[in-house]
Amino acid sequence: MKRAPERAATTRAIRAAVLRKAGGPLRIERLELEAPREDEVLVRIVAAGICRTDIDLCDEHGAAEEPVVLGHEGAGIVEQAGKRVKKVRRGDHVVLSFQSCGRCSACRGGRPAHCARLYQANFGFRRLDGSNALASSGVGGHFFGQSSFATYALATERNLVKVPKDLPLELLAPLGCGLQTGAGTVLNTLRVRKGASVAVFGSGAVGLAAVMAARIAGARPIIAVDVVAARLALALELGATHALDNRRGRLAARIAAITGGGVDYVLEITGAPAMERIGAALLNPRGTLALVARPDGNASLPGRRRRVSVIQGDSVPQRFIPRLIALWRSGRFPIERLVRPYPFGAINRAIADARRGRTIKPVLRMSAA
Repeated sequence: MKRAPERAATTRAIRAAVLRKAGGPLRIERLELEAPREDEVLVRIVAAGICRTDIDLCDEHGAAEEPVVLGHEGAGIVEQAGKRVKKVRRGDHVVLSFQSCGRCSACRGGRPAHCARLYQANFGFRRLDGSNALASSGVGGHFFGQSSFATYALATERNLVKVPKDLPLELLAPLGCGLQTGAGTVLNTLRVRKGASVAVFGSGAVGLAAVMAARIAGARPIIAVDVVAARLALALELGATHALDNRRGRLAARIAAITGGGVDYVLEITGAPAMERIGAALLNPRGTLALVARPDGNASLPGRRRRVSVIQGDSVPQRFIPRLIALWRSGRFPIERLVRPYPFGAINRAIADARRGRTIKPVLRMSAA
């Protein structure tokens, strides 16, 4: 017999940025959030990064869809933990990442980014049992298992990473998705070898994380491609050996002139079909084109080349985020070069700045509403 969903005994008043129509604006509203269940953790959100996925969801929200709370790069302090939670307790500092079911063969095999219920767990705006902790307010929650554009969020041990208390949470928040995705594509999925050539199409937060990771891996040359001059300049400072403005045209010819032929690895982050075609044509024999944050793109290409789809950098957050923190401590992964803080109440300005390319990684300070 199927168990009825557990019911929380109490609720907590929170403030959250609610999306009610396509394009926004998001409005900060008072909502009621259920208390955590036995396997859940209530986190007081201190900071939350704004990711391209949040912005895309704002643009794509349909008029007939329910209002929702977005946010999937939360970082904060544990307020309450259910009695079945073993890894964290009240007062611990945590980073929130993507959600997974924990039960399918991929999850049991240590590959949560390939979870059989990944889409439902992260984009369903419900728990996997169909319940919603924001139901009494008539708003969808649980985005990426968190909905962290709010003063409080619920998470589970599967999408929560304990971090040292002496580190600034506003810098760590973007590790939960964007920076993990870019760096993980290089270090986990592709396992770029020393001396290999890498081209990164798109120099936003994900692309710049990939550039930093390629430098850590010892790749050379590292070619950053974008249409925003400031991003290209920063890419050079963060490890790119070359920065190409795609508005000048003849991209393939310019990259071939740099490498003397093709490229071993291409990371396509823009989502533009034309860029995917250019990337595939540029590959050296046995090279790999990585379609970042795009599912169902795996394929063999001529010349023993391959095309792979990458979700979340094939990361296990509880292992990979501490690795990125260690790289940051050593000065090799300078997150602070990407981040610009905004008060929570300025969330729409932060999104607008990101859309225009003025800010690479906006991070909301939730206490500054």
